Amino acid sequence: HTGERPFACGHCGKRFSQSSALALHWRGHTGERPHACADCGRAFAVASHLAAHRRIHTGEKPFPCPRCGKRF
Repeated sequence: HTGERPFACGHCGKRFSQSSALALHWRGHTGERPHACADCGRAFAVASHLAAHRRIHTGEKPFPCPRCGKRF
């Protein structure tokens, strides 16, 4: 909560409060995408993006509309 951002990107200078955030940012510069879909091979830099992508293959629709109940 101090606003301190001690972790700086060596490429663009953007600063982060956590080293993990810097690591994810760095993948944008390197193009590293270590999280690959087992079904189609599409790769992602962030694990949560792979998890969202997997719904294409599973058909899972975890978000219901509070008004009509339709799921997305």
